[in-house]
Amino acid sequence: MRHHISMIGCTAPSHIYPSLALIRELVDRGHRVTYAVGERLAGLITPTGAEPVTHPSLLPDGEADWPEDAGAAMRIFLDENIAVLPHLTETYDDDRPDLFLYDIGGLAAPVLGHRYGVPAVQLSPTYVAWDGYEEEFAEFIAGLRASESGAAYFKVYGEWLEENGIDAEPFAWLSHPASVLSLIPRAMQPNAERVGPHVEFVGPCLDPGRLADRSWSAPEGAKVLLVSFGTAVTDQLDIYRACIEGFRDSDWHVVMSVGNKIDLAELGDVPANFEVHRSVPQLAVLEAASAFVTHAGMGGSTESLWFGVPTVAIPFATDGFGNAARLEELGAGVQLRADQVTAAALRSSVDQVADDPAVAQRLAGLRREVRANGGVTRAADAVEAHLR
Repeated sequence: MRHHISMIGCTAPSHIYPSLALIRELVDRGHRVTYAVGERLAGLITPTGAEPVTHPSLLPDGEADWPEDAGAAMRIFLDENIAVLPHLTETYDDDRPDLFLYDIGGLAAPVLGHRYGVPAVQLSPTYVAWDGYEEEFAEFIAGLRASESGAAYFKVYGEWLEENGIDAEPFAWLSHPASVLSLIPRAMQPNAERVGPHVEFVGPCLDPGRLADRSWSAPEGAKVLLVSFGTAVTDQLDIYRACIEGFRDSDWHVVMSVGNKIDLAELGDVPANFEVHRSVPQLAVLEAASAFVTHAGMGGSTESLWFGVPTVAIPFATDGFGNAARLEELGAGVQLRADQVTAAALRSSVDQVADDPAVAQRLAGLRREVRANGGVTRAADAVEAHLR
């Protein structure tokens, strides 16, 4: 049976990419999917076959533009959803979906689900709360509530819920959704054994098109190192230079993806055993790689486990610190603080994880475990189960 499914997204590429393969699968199964997103990122949606429902976005276009204060950063997401809700109700009052899916930043979705009496299912691209979460982070939560920005956030959130007929404490409403499909490997979830039954771990939904991309191939017999810091934190000229110095004339074939925020001429003399690109087909490179220098975003962390590639994690912001610690805890790699990075430290860390048989054995098990989580087919089946 064909249903109308609405995805309420978040206008940030790192939040959109994890859901795209699932959205395409739902379209391929015959469902009509609409996808609410800021107009500047509608181009990411159209190839899936979903219908973009666009709106102006208040979210900063770049990692550096986000406030460091937690309450202020959370407020941007809230303000975006408050501003977008009237546009979405105007759209959906006469075209009611049968189900809402939503990103963790798509705060309007459960409000819309309440308005129309239909399920709202969160697609989480990161950790979810576990039993005891509030107690373990009590100091942080208390500090957030006591701060000027945090107090204002919860006040405005509570008033917004009340205006929409919802009697709920904002923190509980936010941190304990009714239904969640987790799109991360279960191995990356802290205290997974204490996550409630409202969360189903469907595993990473890697895009089949990206998995099949063979536009890059490794030189024959090469020992490949991938260096990539995603899309948001690519202005790391000093680290790129340290990498060039550390692996110059080594037995490593280094593929370096540097984004669009640096002048390539500032890299200096690039050795013959390096490839430097603005972007690369990351899954194709990881399939051939023996090590990965990463900022430990959830996407890259997941992909490293999918292919069983050891990591040297250099976190810069947000969830990178937790992910880097988790990868090290799993025995899948090591961490380096950004201020610890030198040519020698990079070379030593990469050689350490690439040559350690214990790391290789652990990664082989994690690779099997991550691929067994499910992926696109299981996630789409879970969505359809909510429709039934």
